[in-house]
Amino acid sequence: MANSFRKPAILDPMYYPIIALLIALIACVELSDAVTAVDVYRLVQYDISGVPFGSRLATLNHHAGSWLFGSGSSSDLSRTVLILPVRELNLTLITEYIEQKKLLGGLLLLLPPKFRPENTDSTFGADEDIDSLRNKLVELEWLLTHSNIPYPVYFAFEDDNINAVFAEIKRNDASGQPATATTGGYSHVYSYKLVVAASDPKRIAPPNIANIQGWLPGLKVDGDSNQLPTIAIVASYDTFGAAPALSVGSDSNGSGVVALLEIARLFSALYSNPKTRGRYNLLFGLTSGGPYNYNGTQKWLRSFDQRLRESIDYAICLNSVGSLGNQLHLHVSKPPENVYIQQIFQGFSTVAEELGLQVGLKHKKINISNPRNVTTQKGT
Repeated sequence: MANSFRKPAILDPMYYPIIALLIALIACVELSDAVTAVDVYRLVQYDISGVPFGSRLATLNHHAGSWLFGSGSSSDLSRTVLILPVRELNLTLITEYIEQKKLLGGLLLLLPPKFRPENTDSTFGADEDIDSLRNKLVELEWLLTHSNIPYPVYFAFEDDNINAVFAEIKRNDASGQPATATTGGYSHVYSYKLVVAASDPKRIAPPNIANIQGWLPGLKVDGDSNQLPTIAIVASYDTFGAAPALSVGSDSNGSGVVALLEIARLFSALYSNPKTRGRYNLLFGLTSGGPYNYNGTQKWLRSFDQRLRESIDYAICLNSVGSLGNQLHLHVSKPPENVYIQQIFQGFSTVAEELGLQVGLKHKKINISNPRNVTTQKGT
């Protein structure tokens, strides 16, 4: 799965290669070991201005446990890898564990199969509240990517094998007994261990930032088109996720990029004929650094001539416009009672209604000095 991450030059972060690994789920018995390999995906690690985020550790070799086993405040989990299905996850408890830097051998988070790209259209989990699960994942991702976690964190997708093992671990943790399994009529004591052998992560040289822009001059009035007002249409082309190997940018923000390119194509055809050219200049921008307070956009804007900046009468940023459903959200930083915003919103609503869509208005004041302003809401 592609992860087209671009680093804003002003942040000087440190990146490391993060790849999908295999985790060995070992059931240790008296005479032999049974090993099951499971695809796992490691939590991202990076630095911003020398401050570490994510997890620096990758190697695992600890016994497996469930949250039930680790729920007691006196439990020693320093040599235990907790297996936690996201659908059952108590965000309050995991937030407490992470924020208070409690000891833990490792964490394996099980993602619902519904969120596999190949299962998007399947009926698996149709009885579940997918929106609720998705919101929980958004909160979990924000927590993990904004924390410095002192133990390895991995993700895996639920399947019949790992669910059966987890159910057994959970039952035996509840009884205070080690996990067991019965095979061929004989009972054997299993001690489940999760093992990942991984080399130390190495620093990746930060790539240079890259922005792409296009310009369509409006209809000339009394000579110079530079005196016309300008409409800017912008989309950030990065994607970012807690597990880089699972980052899917089709809607964050591939859909915004596609929408911008299609708008540029249509208006390019219109502006090629003076009779259909508008009295606005059109500025198109594909910017980098979206996950980090849109620093690529900041650098792009600063490169403009002051006259161009002052001519921008209206700007729209396209993000996650390809989400399933028939709703779009207009995000604004100024109060909704602003007359200009109301006019824009009414225009969007009228056109959307004709297309069978709904447009909502979301107001959020943004601290532009905060280097970690990352939008997670869907819309334009």
